[in-house]
Amino acid sequence: MGVLKNMITVAIVSRRLKEGKTYEDFRKAWFHTVGFGSKNKMFSILNASDPREIIVIGLTEMTHEDLMSKLMIDVKERLSNPLDDVIEPEINRKFGLLVSEDNFSAEGSIAYKPAAVDGKPTDLVQINHELAELAQLIVQASAVRDSNKKP
Repeated sequence: MGVLKNMITVAIVSRRLKEGKTYEDFRKAWFHTVGFGSKNKMFSILNASDPREIIVIGLTEMTHEDLMSKLMIDVKERLSNPLDDVIEPEINRKFGLLVSEDNFSAEGSIAYKPAAVDGKPTDLVQINHELAELAQLIVQASAVRDSNKKP
């Protein structure tokens, strides 16, 4: 396992509400009742072109040592609070690592800056190793979720 400190995982998950269901129906079923115990933000977005599509972007800071336990928190939440009555069966999931934060708020020219998170340069070679490990752990957590999902 890697030892990258302050790793920020990014999850982008999109789901589509079933006919007649609302964002509030989704939110009540989706809302986590157990926290991750680390810096975490979730951004919920309604698609302007399809208001039934809900996109959730999650940013969670963790170490590799914590990664599987945090994934299992989400697995337990989904098993305890299934969304099957609210959303269509197809779910689009994307997971990754945050490699750069950029602020383009300034007016006018902005000088190029190398990739960095929280002001710390990103080691892209190390990130590639971390991505492989992240992918493996997500597959493992998904397998646990799927094997324990109630029919």
